[in-house]
Amino acid sequence: MNCALALQTLPQVDDTKELVRIVDEVIAYIESTGLEYFVGPFETTVEGDLDQIMDIIRKSQEIAIREGAPMVSSYVKLVYSPDQSILTTDEKVSKYHE
Repeated sequence: MNCALALQTLPQVDDTKELVRIVDEVIAYIESTGLEYFVGPFETTVEGDLDQIMDIIRKSQEIAIREGAPMVSSYVKLVYSPDQSILTTDEKVSKYHE
């Protein structure tokens, strides 16, 4: 694992229930990748290789549109180190979630 992504996907819809439904579809997709992930209140963190992570960003946009959002905004934070490992989400936050 040489890449970590913090992704907030915000479908532009009027109804809060619809927003949650679409975000749940995006999270279900992330879960289906088999990569390590952590759902937080504002974003989902995913760990993998750069190509996997870039695919997740693109596919998350496509899912939101397919599920009915006319437009979607995504806020992305990305850490990438091609030659060394990076800290995992667990290493960063486990002491706060015991």
